[in-house]
Amino acid sequence: MYRRIAFIIAFISILWVNCSYVAQEENIRWVTLEEIARSLKNLPPMNVGFDVDDTVLFSSPGYYYGRQKYSPGNNAFVIMEEFWNEMNNGLDRFSIPKECARKLIELHKKRGDSIYFITARKKTKTETVTELLVKTFGLENHKKVIFTGIKIGENLKIKPIKENKIQIFYGDADSDIEAALAAGIRAIRIMRAGNSTNKSLPQNGSFGEEVLVNSEY
Repeated sequence: MYRRIAFIIAFISILWVNCSYVAQEENIRWVTLEEIARSLKNLPPMNVGFDVDDTVLFSSPGYYYGRQKYSPGNNAFVIMEEFWNEMNNGLDRFSIPKECARKLIELHKKRGDSIYFITARKKTKTETVTELLVKTFGLENHKKVIFTGIKIGENLKIKPIKENKIQIFYGDADSDIEAALAAGIRAIRIMRAGNSTNKSLPQNGSFGEEVLVNSEY
C-alpha cells in the first residue's frame, strides 16, 4: 500500500517537473540566425559585443585542466594568478570554437559591424586570447579582448558595453544578459553546452531576452 502511494507521489512529481519545463520552454523568445539577420537588414553598421567562454569558445578543457592542476575537487583555482596566466596565454589552443559563434560573427562581418569581446576572465600582463580569436574568426581591424575580472556585487561588463557604444551583446551567463539590459541594449542569449565545466546551467530566457536556437554548439 505504502509503496503504491510513494510511486504515485513520485510519478506526479516527475509529471509536474516535466510540465513546468515545457511551460518554461514555451515562454522563451527563441530567435534564429535568419531572424537576427532580418532584424538588422536596414540598420547601419554598429558595435556588437560577445562574451568569450561558452559563448564563442567551448573553453572547458582549459578550466578542467586548471582545476586538476591547481585545486582538485574545488574551484579555488579561479582566484589563482598562476592559473589565469596559463589560461590567457595558451590553454585556449584546446578550446573549441562554437559553430553558432562562427555564423554570428560572419553575419556581423558582412554587415561591416565592429566586433568586441568582453570576458570576465582575470586580466593578466600578457594574453594570447585576442590573437587566437582573430585567427579563429578571421577578424580584421580587431580590438583587443576586454578582461573585466569579477567583483562580487558588481557587474563589471556594463561599463565597457557603454564605453564602446555596443548595441547588441551576446552571452551565455545571466550576468551577460543583466549587463546588456542594464546598459539599455539588445541582449541575445547563447546557450551553454550541457557538458560545460561552468555549473549550474543558466535559465535561458529568464530575463525575457531572445535565445538563439541550437546555440549550445
